[in-house]
Amino acid sequence: MAHEEPVLLSRAGRTARITLNRPRALNALTHAMVRTIDRALGEWEDDESVAAVVISGAGERGLCAGGDIRAIHEDARTGGGASAAFWRDEYRLNARIARYPKPYVALMDGIVMGGGVGVSAHGSIRIVTERSAVAMPETGIGLVPDVGGTYLLSRAPGELGTHLALTGRAVGAADALLCGLADHFVPSDRLPELSAALADTDAGEIAHRYAAAPPEAQLAADRAWIDTCYAADSVEEIVARLLDHGGPAAKEAAATILTRSPTALKATLAALRLARRTSTLERVLDQEYRASCAALTTADLVEGIRAQVIDKDRTPRWSPKELALVTDAEVARFSARPPGGDLGLGDGDRV
Repeated sequence: MAHEEPVLLSRAGRTARITLNRPRALNALTHAMVRTIDRALGEWEDDESVAAVVISGAGERGLCAGGDIRAIHEDARTGGGASAAFWRDEYRLNARIARYPKPYVALMDGIVMGGGVGVSAHGSIRIVTERSAVAMPETGIGLVPDVGGTYLLSRAPGELGTHLALTGRAVGAADALLCGLADHFVPSDRLPELSAALADTDAGEIAHRYAAAPPEAQLAADRAWIDTCYAADSVEEIVARLLDHGGPAAKEAAATILTRSPTALKATLAALRLARRTSTLERVLDQEYRASCAALTTADLVEGIRAQVIDKDRTPRWSPKELALVTDAEVARFSARPPGGDLGLGDGDRV
């Protein structure tokens, strides 16, 4: 069987297309894929014949399930530097997408998680369907939400972003729209027609033409208890408030949080609060790079990926195993300058 490129680049009229092409791996991103996308965007930025860029995923299951977690596991286990190099280029790509001078249309059909959010939710025209499942599930593997995830979630209404970050919960189209992770709902059976129309028509006009009313948002009805419970200053207090609330959804959220890495949870809450006070995506990506590099040296990252992806026993043995045992010093380590140096994306930002 002929080798297929993991990223397919093509043109249709005045539209340039990026297709993530690893359907068996749910189009998970590798370092080479990130470099290919970044290089293509750089070339198209100066190409007057390109009016818009569209990104989609091959196969029927989704746009992208995130980064290559198995590769990160091996790197963390052996103490290599490949993951830090990957994140350095990935986060720079996220920033490029957010500042791209031409319409960047992301077809967020199916599973869109982790790194998949990074190559889509920073775009200027973000389309979800009834099949969309959008999530930043990093706390379940001992990581802090990255790829600009803490920037996006910190700017969701109320405390919805805190809820999604700590639980790692996936949301559908309506909730993605509510949380500011998407712009338009388009039924999946209309995507081929929309994609064809993009070749010769203004991208913004096409998005509005095919957009429809989404299904009802589930999180809207939960805003009251979410905003009250997640406004607490510590993960321990958030869990206590969720349990005290007594409602089944709040109790389920607490139970989910208590299955996540205690260290990652505390580092995530600190990162979200900091991101909320930080003015630019670039500065937040700098902070996320510090957090990711710190996670790479923890036992929880290796153990979390083992439990969820390698052995799939879904029973990680976190260290420490309880929130109360995670020290302030350990949380602070996620904000420390990495041994290999900072990302430095926000160095030229104005405050």
